[in-house]
Amino acid sequence: MNIFSVFITSRIVATVSALVVIAIGCAAGMWQLNRAEQKIALANSLASRLQMPVLNANLNTNITSVGLEQAQERRMIARGHFLPDDAVWLDNRPRPIPEGGIGSAAQAGFYVMMPLKLVDQDVVVWVNRGWAPRNNMNRLELPPISTSDGVVTIEGIVFPHPGRVFELGKKGLTETKPRIEQNFDLAVEAQTHPWKQLPWILREENPTTNDGLVRNWPSPTNGVDRHYAYAFQWFALALCGFLFWFINGFIGYRRLRKECGD
Repeated sequence: MNIFSVFITSRIVATVSALVVIAIGCAAGMWQLNRAEQKIALANSLASRLQMPVLNANLNTNITSVGLEQAQERRMIARGHFLPDDAVWLDNRPRPIPEGGIGSAAQAGFYVMMPLKLVDQDVVVWVNRGWAPRNNMNRLELPPISTSDGVVTIEGIVFPHPGRVFELGKKGLTETKPRIEQNFDLAVEAQTHPWKQLPWILREENPTTNDGLVRNWPSPTNGVDRHYAYAFQWFALALCGFLFWFINGFIGYRRLRKECGD
């Protein structure tokens, strides 16, 4: 009796189904592990770059020559005044909840992107001022936030973009006010406005400013444990698929051996 024919040849459908389950489980498990490693690498990179000297957008007389690679993930101070009429409200953004924080990350809202014109310079830096809750009954009714009319000092961390969400297709910029967008594109903003702007966004870090915005930004490693848990579940599914295929094949093999008198 050929064990190969009992386990595989006579069970083509079961074998193919088991292989599909094992392949999906292993691939999804590896993807979850890779996502965890990416978050850990990002956190390590951010921690090391935060130890570098703080950049000052106002003291550097040629700040526009500073590239994104040099400034990314570093602390920066910028002094200027906001241009609230040109603000962009990024929709469908979950409430930022740090590890161990209180609140619901399922609560949807806006990231408030607002240009800050630097003092004594014809240069703008886009600031992610924080998160504000959305009115679920009326999407166009924006939450109340306060914006200073005078000169303010913003402390934050430099990022290439405020994060992206899935968007069906690409549409033109919203011309009506307020501007509610799904995603934010610095290149498009540079073409739309007459000012010079820095090639990054500054994510404001001060959580105590009483302006109606939430800035309890989570760590990049937030959710790593969840990725490990999901990876375990996917690998467990792959193992269960293999065991189900093997045990059923082994039972059939033993039954055939008894029938043949072996």
